[in-house]
Amino acid sequence: MNIQAMLKQAQALQAKVAKVQEELKAREMIGTSGGGKVKVTMTGAHEVTAISIDPEVVNPEEVDLLEDLIVAAMNDARGKINKMIEEEMGRATGGMGLPPGLF
Repeated sequence: MNIQAMLKQAQALQAKVAKVQEELKAREMIGTSGGGKVKVTMTGAHEVTAISIDPEVVNPEEVDLLEDLIVAAMNDARGKINKMIEEEMGRATGGMGLPPGLF
């Protein structure tokens, strides 16, 4: 394979990856904790767009528990987003074995 063909292939891959990245930014995942009583919706750009809290877990004397549940739900959403990004980038790059976290 000549250098120009390799460059064209690299440019096509770069364009494909950029398109997938833009599409992923618009997708959302929901992270949960407390058996689904706390939910956090996060985009592929890691932006939180919504938090839902079941009134059952709102107790003024246990604010620290609620805070922990929110953190857990956010971490769950982030983990799902990261997994989705890795899977989609793997598909976009044809499983080229790019290092995790590159995108």
